[in-house]
Amino acid sequence: MKKTTLITFAVIALYAIALAVWQLYDPTSKLTQFIPGADNRPAGTARRADSVVIGEFFMRYDVAPSNAPSQGSWQAWTGFRGQGKDNICKNATPIQLAKGDFPVLWTIETGEGHAAPVIFDGKVYLLDYDEHVSSDALRCFSLITGEELWRRWYRVPMKRNHGFSRTIPAIHDGKVVSIGPEGHVMCCNAQTGDLLWTLDMKKRYGTEIPFWYTGQCPYITSQGELILAPAGKDVLLAGIDMKNGEELWTTPNTVAFKMSHSSVMPMVLGGQSTLVYAGVGGVCGVAADGNEKGKLLWSANKWQPSVLAPSPLQLSSSQIFLVAGYGAGGALLQVDRSGQQWTATIREQYKADKGLSSEQQTPILHDGMIITILPKDGGGMRERLSLYTPSDLHHAVWNSAADERFGLGPYIVIDKRLFAFKETGELYVYDILPRSLQLIRKQQIIPDGSDAWGPMAYANGMLLVRDAKHVSCVKIED
Repeated sequence: MKKTTLITFAVIALYAIALAVWQLYDPTSKLTQFIPGADNRPAGTARRADSVVIGEFFMRYDVAPSNAPSQGSWQAWTGFRGQGKDNICKNATPIQLAKGDFPVLWTIETGEGHAAPVIFDGKVYLLDYDEHVSSDALRCFSLITGEELWRRWYRVPMKRNHGFSRTIPAIHDGKVVSIGPEGHVMCCNAQTGDLLWTLDMKKRYGTEIPFWYTGQCPYITSQGELILAPAGKDVLLAGIDMKNGEELWTTPNTVAFKMSHSSVMPMVLGGQSTLVYAGVGGVCGVAADGNEKGKLLWSANKWQPSVLAPSPLQLSSSQIFLVAGYGAGGALLQVDRSGQQWTATIREQYKADKGLSSEQQTPILHDGMIITILPKDGGGMRERLSLYTPSDLHHAVWNSAADERFGLGPYIVIDKRLFAFKETGELYVYDILPRSLQLIRKQQIIPDGSDAWGPMAYANGMLLVRDAKHVSCVKIED
């Protein structure tokens, strides 16, 4: 009994001591007060969305020279849908496809997104997003080796929304221009990466960035004018001097369009060089040259999809095909001119399962046939490659096989062959026949590829493809 009492008192004493220590101990005694700036954090590692310093950081990489074609023999793919804005590469001589599987020359990892590369002077340019440092990054690589040559970046905080970057840079006269997900425009020397000028579309024009970030790709005219569609409170389109970033002209936003994911497309309509833009609220045409450059010539608001990614496709000197996803389907726009008077009328409009349609990619008009991939709501032929004629937008003349479905993947015409990239990273090659396509080979390029939605680029026998987190260079020509 006495032994039990001693043990009881010992336990009570131990708990009493522990309680006293717990009450007297101050866990904050060794902490120091945080004072902003006292941690020696490098400048620029934190940014608010409204305090972005575009192009503030730069890094050049020490890369050994690589074997490359002689000067003057480089081909180029300098912007969205290539030089002709038709997504068609017309080689002077027919290409000879590599025998056996196409070699994958290199693969690089990227931030999650769908931005696609361009090619110029043996270099690859890609607008990326580095989630680790919350930064847009314009990256330059060697086309031959895939080694990174330089990178210019700036901090801009964003949340992932089906990835980050979506746009394709544009190159002209030794300058490369990019548009970031939040509408930040940056112009650099394409060779050195030196920053030339910048423009913030939200600050300058009051642009309202679309839900899935900026999808608009920059367009540069042959005269060196950068064309933007900020679709802000006061300015619909703007012409920017590539030399210094200054405005050359603006189009008042009297139609109250907002920015879509679509890009401005150059067309000649009624003998007038025209910039055609499909925004949220309708589609419009702006004079691209002459004394009336920048003037709004016509607009139509009878076709207003809530989400718009593909760009307008010209079918003739007076007809434009419009298409969008999420059930919007397609529409045919008729544009007529009588002297200085213009009229724009939606001649027909239909749902996605009733004819030619597309959700992500802009269709290709090639040799009188329209090539498209039907959207997920496109009926029984959904996600298949399909061919239509401009005279009949409702009945396909050819569809790919049931197991040849591409989702939101891209496609490109190279020397009368169609290269189509499944969103799972598999490349299909077709011969283009008068009213059909003939599959000649297929190959998995990106193992376990996913969301391969970014457009392809081609130069010097090398095809660039990407999925959500990789860019690969494929040698398709012997």
